[in-house]
Amino acid sequence: MAEVLVLVDHVDGQVKKVTTELLTAARRIGEPAAVWIGDGAETGRGTLAEYGAEKVYVASAELNDHVVAPKAELLAKLAQDKGAAAVLVSATAENKEIAGRTAVKLGSGVLTDVVDVNAEVVAEHSIFGGTTITHARVRTGVPVVAVRPNSVPAEAASGAAAEEQVSVEVSDAAKTAKVVERVHEEQGERPELTEAAIVVSGGRGVGSDDFSVVENLADSLGAAVGASRAAVDSGWYPNQFQVGQTGKTVSPNLYVALGISGAIQHRAGMQTAKNIVAINKDPEAPIFELADFGVVGDLHAVTPQLTEEINKRK
Repeated sequence: MAEVLVLVDHVDGQVKKVTTELLTAARRIGEPAAVWIGDGAETGRGTLAEYGAEKVYVASAELNDHVVAPKAELLAKLAQDKGAAAVLVSATAENKEIAGRTAVKLGSGVLTDVVDVNAEVVAEHSIFGGTTITHARVRTGVPVVAVRPNSVPAEAASGAAAEEQVSVEVSDAAKTAKVVERVHEEQGERPELTEAAIVVSGGRGVGSDDFSVVENLADSLGAAVGASRAAVDSGWYPNQFQVGQTGKTVSPNLYVALGISGAIQHRAGMQTAKNIVAINKDPEAPIFELADFGVVGDLHAVTPQLTEEINKRK
């Protein structure tokens, strides 16, 4: 069975959830082989094994001293040397560039923002805000596929996760852009948005840049905070917290929408949540079409009561 290369997303040795989703998708196609760049592979190896990685190719952390080009050269070399059936990466901004560069080096095609992929490497796309599903496949070379986080449910399946050190002779051209400084953003105590089991998001109905009503409810639930495009465009909340087609895709167990109308753009980023609760004063708001539970009312009156009740029950 041919190998399927999966580029691992990790932070300080901790494997991010999207990688477990990619390994799940890879098992449909062939034998999953994780590609780990940098330190911490020993820490993350257990998680990779838990989700079916048969091999773990570990490359030097020096590849991270440059931008994306060396990583693309590594993936292309591994794909050629191992006769890979496909290369899977997460559809982040950086990894989509890596995917494109890898495909060029392989002389093959690339598919981005994929929401599912089958055994024949036919990729599914959700377009026009989730109203239309399309399918595509790469006809030449090794398919390179960038999959959206939270699109493929992660399923555990044991693998050997046999570790193998690999290297690549990086070209001079790939070294022209060098990382000279890294600044670590303070994460705080809230979970990361795309990894969280519970997400509380605020929209235009919040009415100002005072998002405390959203944050207080999120903190009572141990949840991540999100925002609609309207709230982000108004400058009320940083854009890295935007949920939607042009923001981040989330698929938590519980999604709470506060003052969010439910425009197609927003729904595309959260409609796969297991349970959706909406609070909106407009009874005709489209978000109620998706919601499992809905409250018609002013979020500034309803939400503090909800927060207080949750805190009482802790």
